[in-house]
Amino acid sequence: MRVLISGASIAGPVLAYWLAEYGYDVTVVERAPALRKTGGHAIDLFRPSMEISERMGLIDRIQAKATGTNRMTVWREGVSRPVAVDLSKLYAATSDRHVEIMRDDLSEIYYDASRDRAEYVFGDMITSIAPDGGVTFTNGADRRFDLVIGADGLHSGVRELVFGEESKLSTFIGAYLAVASVPKDLAPGSNAYSHMGVGRMALLYSADHIDDARAVFTFRPGRRLDYHYRDTARQRELLLEHCTGMHPDVDGWLREVERSETFYFDSISQIKMDTWSRGRVTLVGDAGYCPGPAVGGSTSLAVVGAYVLAGELAAADGDHERAFPAYERAMHDLVERSRAFALGVAKTLIPSSRLGLWALVHGGRLVSALPSRVSQAVAKLNEKGIRMHDSMTVRDYALTN
Repeated sequence: MRVLISGASIAGPVLAYWLAEYGYDVTVVERAPALRKTGGHAIDLFRPSMEISERMGLIDRIQAKATGTNRMTVWREGVSRPVAVDLSKLYAATSDRHVEIMRDDLSEIYYDASRDRAEYVFGDMITSIAPDGGVTFTNGADRRFDLVIGADGLHSGVRELVFGEESKLSTFIGAYLAVASVPKDLAPGSNAYSHMGVGRMALLYSADHIDDARAVFTFRPGRRLDYHYRDTARQRELLLEHCTGMHPDVDGWLREVERSETFYFDSISQIKMDTWSRGRVTLVGDAGYCPGPAVGGSTSLAVVGAYVLAGELAAADGDHERAFPAYERAMHDLVERSRAFALGVAKTLIPSSRLGLWALVHGGRLVSALPSRVSQAVAKLNEKGIRMHDSMTVRDYALTN
């Protein structure tokens, strides 16, 4: 059976690995000319995605590329004295098995695991998908596949071709995210540095094995902003408009962002669909059910979704009419919980009041001060909150295929 996957970031390579493991003939098409190395921000892998990565034999490589950022110095806007936060204790409270890793590093690790198992085509994209599996491309010759899977992110081209305009499927949850590469000497040591204000936050960090640092900004403007998602000049203007004046250090970071060649800006939005499948086509990861960039654990959800989709296809002997509904049933509760979690995180991490800001900063300080065993014990009582990702359970398809 021939399967075409659109997207070579996270979900695409994981799905390619597992489909090839089950004997499928897999092709991955990626619109970028090569594997993306665009200065992506740090992302989190929680227990379920770590266990899946371990089954792929990748856990040592993933842990070797961990950012190693274990402490954060936090300034509250208008308050001169910073607060020290022990990130290792926060991570331990959220997950029994967690790694923070740069997105580009994780993408490369998954790509390397699948590159000899699947055909990768870079610098091309799907332009049409026929009901019988016929596919046309921008550059390549027409081809036919038994199944087509969109793993091409929040702004999925496959989703638009099959399900319609993104604007009808996307729900804005009130905030924006920007990430840029800046000089490494701005973030000395293994510390992260954060400035927080009402409705906005700036963060700076690096890692020993990368040559630069990342400046991350989130802000809540109170309305949906008018810009095109590929208009980076306008995006930089909006970032400056909403984050200038927090602190002289942040203004310095913003000046570097203006010069940076790698820049990402997007709304924090959720993709909500009644179904992710139509005919021979289905969606995985952010393309089908993005809970919200940076707030909903979307990377871990994408890894889990790719693993489940491949497993259900194998369990159904490639019959997509059985496998796709089974995949959606298996993922439904995880997706709904991730969406609800993301809404809460967005409100907490970008507070809209001074009281909320005070509670966020001093909550981090409290967890840092408590013995790890105490904070972990308290956290484990709340599986719908900070332990939500660790509470996810995923079927071991190796036992049934």
